Amino acid sequence: MSKKHRVRDWAPLPPALPQDAHVIDNHTHVASVVPFSQALSHEAVEKGQPEIAVYSVDQLLDQAAAVGVEGVIDCGCELPHLMTAIDMAREHPGSVWAAIAIHPNEAVLHGHRGAPGPDGLPVRYKPWHDVPFDEAMTEVRRLAKAYPKQVVAIGETGMDLFRTGESAKEIQREAFRDHIAVAKELDLPMQIHDRDAHRDVIETLLADGAPRKTVFHSYSGDAEMGEIAREHGWYLSLSGASSYKGNTGILESAALVGLDHVMGETDAPYLTPMPYRGRPNAPMMIPYTLAALAEYLDTPVEQVARATRNTTREVYGI
Repeated sequence: MSKKHRVRDWAPLPPALPQDAHVIDNHTHVASVVPFSQALSHEAVEKGQPEIAVYSVDQLLDQAAAVGVEGVIDCGCELPHLMTAIDMAREHPGSVWAAIAIHPNEAVLHGHRGAPGPDGLPVRYKPWHDVPFDEAMTEVRRLAKAYPKQVVAIGETGMDLFRTGESAKEIQREAFRDHIAVAKELDLPMQIHDRDAHRDVIETLLADGAPRKTVFHSYSGDAEMGEIAREHGWYLSLSGASSYKGNTGILESAALVGLDHVMGETDAPYLTPMPYRGRPNAPMMIPYTLAALAEYLDTPVEQVARATRNTTREVYGI
């Protein structure tokens, strides 16, 4: 099927996980799924294709629960979205928690310090980027302290040398260091965004001292990086990208660190697992990602689900 006519509608729900093997999506952006699916539906209609269903946040969480995803950690990583994640956690106690940060690519935009990256996209500033980064970071720290029951992690933070250009690299690194400091001060787990920046991220963690619980969200490293993670006790969170062809290094790394240092995530609305890559993603899709890992490990998916859930609860204290 050509890209022009590829299926973009929701994938079928995965088989429900057993009651004793329910899981937690430890990194997602549920609120973003709504406008993402709205945009996909609009695009489909313009092409003369059927509309794509647009589900509310509550409907998305209900669908996840129906297949055994008993909770999510929603990530707010732009200044206007910090309270979005926290409010979602306040509205769904016991099933939604929040991670908050200023995303690496956002960090360089605050104060209008951005630089085009290898992706070739132009730098675009939004009104909240008038706020200096230091003030935005102060708000992250304030909210994390003000809502300790809801905010269970600092993240996503790190480095991204695909969207951000070389001239802003050190600005991004300093922002990463500020997040490391806050995570350590508050003794919160830290979720790392690492895109085309493995060496820089690792060097910064080792130079500054990583937080006690450091999680590579949507881990994209190879077995060599997996060995480094194992050596330092870092955690790997696997998204749907781990199921893509050519990404066996991710699965190799998971085997190296062991399931007591592996978690599952969707990073919705992106990175939908195979065989539904390119369709909308949401927490309900995480069993497909766990199935790919289970197949690689030659381990029953229920065992993988239980292990990743237990790791998630231990890391975040939920």
